[in-house]
Amino acid sequence: MPVTKRDYYEVLGIARGAGDQEIKISYRKLAMQHHPDRNPDDHTAEEKFKEAAEAYSILSDAQKRAAYDAYGHQGVSGAGGGGFDPSSMDLGDILSQVFGFGDVFGGGQQRGGRSRPVKGDDLRFDMTLGFEEAAFGKAVEIQVPKLEACDRCKGKGAEPGSGSITCPACNGKGEQVFSQGFMAVRRTCSSCGGHGQIVKNVCKECRGEGYKHANKRLRVTVPAGIGDGNRLRVANEGQPGANGGPNGDLYIFFAVKDHPIFERQGNDLHCSVPITVAQAALGDDIAVPTLEGPQEIAIPEGTQSGTELRIRGKGIQEVQGRGRGDLVVHIEVRIPSKLTRDQRRLFEELAVSLPVNNAPNEKGLFEKVKDLFM
Repeated sequence: MPVTKRDYYEVLGIARGAGDQEIKISYRKLAMQHHPDRNPDDHTAEEKFKEAAEAYSILSDAQKRAAYDAYGHQGVSGAGGGGFDPSSMDLGDILSQVFGFGDVFGGGQQRGGRSRPVKGDDLRFDMTLGFEEAAFGKAVEIQVPKLEACDRCKGKGAEPGSGSITCPACNGKGEQVFSQGFMAVRRTCSSCGGHGQIVKNVCKECRGEGYKHANKRLRVTVPAGIGDGNRLRVANEGQPGANGGPNGDLYIFFAVKDHPIFERQGNDLHCSVPITVAQAALGDDIAVPTLEGPQEIAIPEGTQSGTELRIRGKGIQEVQGRGRGDLVVHIEVRIPSKLTRDQRRLFEELAVSLPVNNAPNEKGLFEKVKDLFM
């Protein structure tokens, strides 16, 4: 039988309305308690640590948390590792976040001193879309400034064919130990950067850094229905990792331009359409705008100003593909500011035949107001 995941709020022991700080504190407490460094060879503790890390990666991200609150685990399927790798978090990292210590117990290094693989930094790219582009989606080509491995040294930082020597500062351990009060604090060796080795001849092209600045071209598909402030994760297109670690991720943040006619509210579109007094009283068939072009709708007889008419399925596509919103048409009955002689005569004739608001069987507005305050 498939294993059922526990509720993320239950995993962290918090209420569904918990704030960001409460989520962070609860996670850090569980991570400290169950971290594999403190529980060697304890499979149960390791699983609890991973479970807490997955819950934190979802609930600490506003967009993922909203999807989880709305659809449960199905809404964030495959997102548990989105930008967060539990295996990359060691005890020193957690202590550093909680207490402000730096490089405690190795500060991100494995036992034995050599630097472990570290995931590269994430990158941010801002993109502005037209209203229709966001509504229907599009494929775009972007240039992302980032670091790439040096072509000459293949990211090693040394001249091709050049070897390396053991770092004399740390004797190849990759770290140096300092006494700080009652604790022994380990820090990454500043001479070799935690590698334990120093190259003999520095690469002439990258000057030993192993990387170069470049503008990488990427073709990205913007999903239909993307909204202002939404973001899109492109895996492995961030900065390169250190010590053989994986690349970071690229996050594209979207800004969507306003539309001259439509206003977006969730996945629904709203627009105002003016009609004449005659159309409102007698009813009519009129054309209203949609994103795909004009569409005819029926104005019922006796329509009042402010009436809302809904056209199903003419709004915005849901990003996750679960349907499409509606178009809500707000009717505005326009009263003419100037009348021709014939129009005035017709309105005067109409006024004679229409009842007024102070008819014998109906209280006028003044009487209603007086009754309310007397």
